[in-house]
Amino acid sequence: MRTWAMRFTAAGLADAVGGELVGADTAVDGVCADSRTLAGGQLFVPLVATRDGHRFLADAVAKGAPAYLTQGPVVEGASAVVVTDTGQALLAVGRAARDRLGDRVVGITGSVGKTTVKELVAGALATTFRTVASPGSYNNEIGVPLTLANAETSTEATVVEMGARGPGHIATLCLVARPSIAVVTRVGLAHLEQFESLDGVARAKAELVESLPASGTAVLNADDDKVAAMAERCAGRVVLYGHAPSAEVRAERVVLDRLARASFALVAPQGSAEVTLSLHGEHQVSNALAAAGAALAAGVGIDAVAEGLSGVGPPPWRMSVHQLEDGALLVNDAYNANPTSTRAALESLAAMEGTRRVAVLGEMAELGASSEDGHRQVAELAGSLGIVLVPYRTAAYGLPPVEGAADLVGQMGPWRSGDVILVKGSRAAGMEAVVDDLLAPRGG
Repeated sequence: MRTWAMRFTAAGLADAVGGELVGADTAVDGVCADSRTLAGGQLFVPLVATRDGHRFLADAVAKGAPAYLTQGPVVEGASAVVVTDTGQALLAVGRAARDRLGDRVVGITGSVGKTTVKELVAGALATTFRTVASPGSYNNEIGVPLTLANAETSTEATVVEMGARGPGHIATLCLVARPSIAVVTRVGLAHLEQFESLDGVARAKAELVESLPASGTAVLNADDDKVAAMAERCAGRVVLYGHAPSAEVRAERVVLDRLARASFALVAPQGSAEVTLSLHGEHQVSNALAAAGAALAAGVGIDAVAEGLSGVGPPPWRMSVHQLEDGALLVNDAYNANPTSTRAALESLAAMEGTRRVAVLGEMAELGASSEDGHRQVAELAGSLGIVLVPYRTAAYGLPPVEGAADLVGQMGPWRSGDVILVKGSRAAGMEAVVDDLLAPRGG
């Protein structure tokens, strides 16, 4: 993957966003919406949210921004493009950047697995094409245009993750990114407070498939009925992946090692190839198949796809495994949680070699009316798998919670070789504190 530097002119940007240029025309290389991370030469976009980014215009100019967008305030030392709404203008910048990119734009959505599939798709595409992918979880109306605007004009393939906080969000992102390949992973119990039902979640995710042109390809999970049904909404070609008989991209002879890393034969109409994943959990096979379907649709050969998939490690805070000083293993899946992803994490934990398996779980947020059932079912699954469930600062699992590291050690005793500890919870649960404590040197 490449260094980002798409070049614009201030006058060209003013035309693209329908704004007024105040000051000299000048070149900018890429776009930034956070003055703390701005690199010299970038356009600065001050967004108005919890904090008003216009407060940091002077800082951005001092750091070397030759131009900036603004809803009104103008500071000296750089050119200004005056607009009525900097958020809408950023989307317009993304659309202008998309015009310079080629036809290989992969959009990815789903209730679980988006970021991991994004990394796997990027790894497979990068074996053959100059590839750019969304950094981290840049999957909203800020991250998507920034991904596009910071791609080099020589980029041959672009991978964009798309999330949704409500109906119409993904459709808006698709107007910016105009994907030619769409991947939908699963429809699960995530953000139900915004969508009210699984059908509502499915309708939102289907906006990605509906955006495809007739020349596009939808890569859909054959093992999820609500995802597979999106084939009816696709104007282009449909590729199904998974274990179901209808899947044309599938895995055969799946074997897990002691850390639940899967090896398998990737089988598709293009042939077959052996894959050995560096990711932990059998559910990663499905993510790899999704990525394989997208890369094959983009024109990557199956041997190169297998090579690319095998070389991808876990994204930060997602099923990453660390050995602790005392010999125990930490499975850090603390980035986020919903019932579908937590079930997969527990099943992965159960498949790992160890003498004691412990799941430290925070609350799964934004489940609406399904929250009680969702937490109860997770607790029942942990028990059926022989996993010790330790709730962290929540009574939702029906068990006494721990409030911190000292309580955790007090309940479980000292960690030792043979222990495998999963840490997972929603962002609001603050599971990073548990991970940081487990990873901290003990001294003495």
